[in-house]
Amino acid sequence: MRRKIPATHTLLCFEAAARHESYTRAAQELALTQSAVSRQVAALEAYLGQALFTRTRHGVALTPRGREYAAQVAERLLALERDTLNAMSTQGTQGAVHLAAVPTFATRWLIPRLPQLAAQHPDIVVHIETRTRPFMFAETGFDAALYAGTPEQVANWAGTQATLLVHEEVLPVCAPALLTDSTPLSPQAVAQMPLLQQSTRPFGWSQWFDAMDVVAPHALSGPRYELFSMTATAAIHGLGVALVPRLLVETELARGDLVVACEQPLRAVRAYYLVTPLRDQEPAALVLFRQWLATAAQPFHG
Repeated sequence: MRRKIPATHTLLCFEAAARHESYTRAAQELALTQSAVSRQVAALEAYLGQALFTRTRHGVALTPRGREYAAQVAERLLALERDTLNAMSTQGTQGAVHLAAVPTFATRWLIPRLPQLAAQHPDIVVHIETRTRPFMFAETGFDAALYAGTPEQVANWAGTQATLLVHEEVLPVCAPALLTDSTPLSPQAVAQMPLLQQSTRPFGWSQWFDAMDVVAPHALSGPRYELFSMTATAAIHGLGVALVPRLLVETELARGDLVVACEQPLRAVRAYYLVTPLRDQEPAALVLFRQWLATAAQPFHG
């Protein structure tokens, strides 16, 4: 049976006209004439049996149904373009891995290690987009997710399986200038320092001080930052002491931009996992990626 799908060039004309709410500007974008865009939209309206635009004194405006349809068409055209680019970027037979990832872990831990993957498996292409919360794999194009969470959160992610990669160990770090004679601080001394807060971990400092058996009245005080990368940058510039996972500031510690303010790490409940949907057979690229990732994470097990 023939599919009820309008021609792609018709949808492209409609999407551009809907985005601009102007046939003229859509024509300029698509290098067509205004009348050509108008004809394509008219053909689409006839195909659907309903109006998508209304005429106004200033040109055209979307009808309520036109606005709804435009959002749907734009999403699917974008997905089609992304799929096409993915197909073009795949260099060999092993294919691509479409990965959802928490941003700082991907930027600071995974991406610096991807050259190792490329050396071992040059035919695998890894595409990364940001996701911080569980989602339904069936509703996305992702093959896997790098997720930071507790064992309970991972267990409750329906229809998935998880591979533990790295336990999260947090410790206080700061700019070298905040330490007198480069001498690390005691936990009691850290409690007197300006503290940088992580908005996604509002009780991080409280948990650390509790583990150190230190009373810290100001454990919840201080500027808050959404990403660990922001918190680390604030610490580098001397704004205070940051409580961050060691593995996310490896480069800064090695360069001397940051130093350990107190060598009293705390293993957090959270860890980093590779989460994949349950399926009968996984793509070959994903199997190889998981194997490589587990090997790369092995030195961090403890």
